[in-house]
Amino acid sequence: MDNLTAPNLSDWPDPVEWVNPSGRSPVILLCEHASNHIPACYNGLGLGPADLDRHIAWDIGAAAVTRRLSALLDAPALLGTYSRLLIDLNRPPEGEGSIVAWSEGTPIPANDGLDAVERALRQARIFTPYQNAIGALIDAQVAAGSPAILVAIHSFNPVFLGHARPWHAGILFGRAAALGERLVARLAADASLHIGVNQPYSVSRQEDYAILVHGDDRGIPAVLIEIRNDELADDAQIDAWARRLAAILAPEAAAP
Repeated sequence: MDNLTAPNLSDWPDPVEWVNPSGRSPVILLCEHASNHIPACYNGLGLGPADLDRHIAWDIGAAAVTRRLSALLDAPALLGTYSRLLIDLNRPPEGEGSIVAWSEGTPIPANDGLDAVERALRQARIFTPYQNAIGALIDAQVAAGSPAILVAIHSFNPVFLGHARPWHAGILFGRAAALGERLVARLAADASLHIGVNQPYSVSRQEDYAILVHGDDRGIPAVLIEIRNDELADDAQIDAWARRLAAILAPEAAAP
């Protein structure tokens, strides 16, 4: 089927889900991997339902935390509405990680040998509008003389390729070291939590996009928060993490 056509508009949602777009907080929440949605014409990219429920397709629990955190902080949030397997909103589109043919040892059949036309289509339909929306919101806040802080919400597997990850959460950052270290210290004040600093991933131009391009490159404080997804197994855990994050971000939101 020609993916250039979109016969079912409900199957091709707007690439940005806005939550609380008029929120008054300077914190702008991002959730690039909020959805595992793949339009039917792609036939799951050759994967079955079980694989599409895995971390390879989305960040489990991240969307729910983001929505709850948006309400607690009165912060605008931009959530992605397509699976990262179509195109990753947090990878540079020219990079190898943008559209993967393998993920965590699993082949993604429909992405293998993908041609330039289809790559350009996914970028134009999904990636570019999402990034433009972030940029426009930051532009509006800057024009209004309002501060802006970017906070991207992600989740990660407790075990990756056979290696257990001990962190309950991690704060990732590039140039925003002062902000990142303050947030780490506030979370780590809870002795029951093991908090990673640029763990379980490190920030790089090959593996990250939003907090670098919309944050560091524009002089906007920006961090990425990773939560281990077995900590987000039910509504109570999701609410608890949203409240933890609201508590550590509230002082930043209130700063002049």
